Amino acid sequence: MSERHNAPNPFGVLIIHGFTATLASVNALHQPLKELGIPVCMPQLAGHGAQSPEALRGVTWEAWMADAVRAFQELRVEAEHVIVIGHSMGALIALHLAFRYKGQVDSLVLVAPAIKLASLLAPGRPFYFAAPIVSRIVKKWELKTDFTEMRSEGCAPHYAWVPTDAIVSFFELIERSMLLLGDIDIPVFILHNRKESTVLPESATILYDKIATDPSEKSIMWLERSDHQTFCDCEREKAISAIIEYVSGRISRKTISV
Repeated sequence: MSERHNAPNPFGVLIIHGFTATLASVNALHQPLKELGIPVCMPQLAGHGAQSPEALRGVTWEAWMADAVRAFQELRVEAEHVIVIGHSMGALIALHLAFRYKGQVDSLVLVAPAIKLASLLAPGRPFYFAAPIVSRIVKKWELKTDFTEMRSEGCAPHYAWVPTDAIVSFFELIERSMLLLGDIDIPVFILHNRKESTVLPESATILYDKIATDPSEKSIMWLERSDHQTFCDCEREKAISAIIEYVSGRISRKTISV
């Protein structure tokens, strides 16, 4: 427990994992960020990290959002401003936090943001209209391995399968997130993988073009060999270094300006 009588840290970092993911999928970020001397929060979203993916059955995006909001509010007790790092679906939740807490979210780090999925049933894809029908027939959806080369022993980044109704709710979150982009204008760093098999690489450019952030305050960095599980794959050190550099820069920039 931190001592509440201490003055809040100027910055804190909130890390949000992706759909079906475990905390192992983003855990590699935790210690390097803590070493910057700022509070770091890494919540586990509803239905995730359980022994069985059945824990996700009937869970909706509103529950995941509520968990993120709770973690954000707790972190704000320790930090005046929050840098939100989101991976995949976590990037969408990060966008919602930026929209909801204007002036409190300093900046966003969006890794493999789940804007446009490879699945043909996803929003913006040819068979999205059939997703609700499929969900009523197919109750269990198998998930593929989505890393090029697993580098960390014991890193199980996501469930082996997922209840289909949870996928439909995830799709709704994608649609709702796209509606927010024109109202979000804070600094954003986008990190994406060119060889993605889960989230299409064009997601990064769609996000870059549609978010209202000034061009001088937004950027994209590409990883050339990694697949979707960025922090368990072969370029994880490069990704972590880039994020630490960005967060350090935000901290320094704000301190100097004050």
